[in-house]
Amino acid sequence: QVQLVESGGGLVQAGGSLRLSCAASGSIFSINAMGWYRQAPGKQRELVAAITSGGSTNYADSVKGRFTISRDNAKNTVYLQMNSLKPEDTAVYYCNADLSPLSDYGLAYDYWGQGTQVTVSS
Repeated sequence: QVQLVESGGGLVQAGGSLRLSCAASGSIFSINAMGWYRQAPGKQRELVAAITSGGSTNYADSVKGRFTISRDNAKNTVYLQMNSLKPEDTAVYYCNADLSPLSDYGLAYDYWGQGTQVTVSS
């Protein structure tokens, strides 16, 4: 069994900061890319930021310069530091990992966390 558990969401005023964490646990052989997605009410889920096992990063244009993604490979954990938050950042944020479980280490699968609410008030 593989689980992704997120933490760090909450309510913050515009201009404030939050840090999200997501830890992968269970029978994991290897983790490739990890990332954060978000889904606002009435909208499709969108990629916020992603990071490869080697540390290469990719950001949505809307968060460039404000959000920073990082990971600790030893802890199977990915972080999202969110600064200068705006009301339009309000959404449920989901952690995603492309990983190979021990039970099937020749293939990689997408795993998702349960989501954490981020609300930015104006």
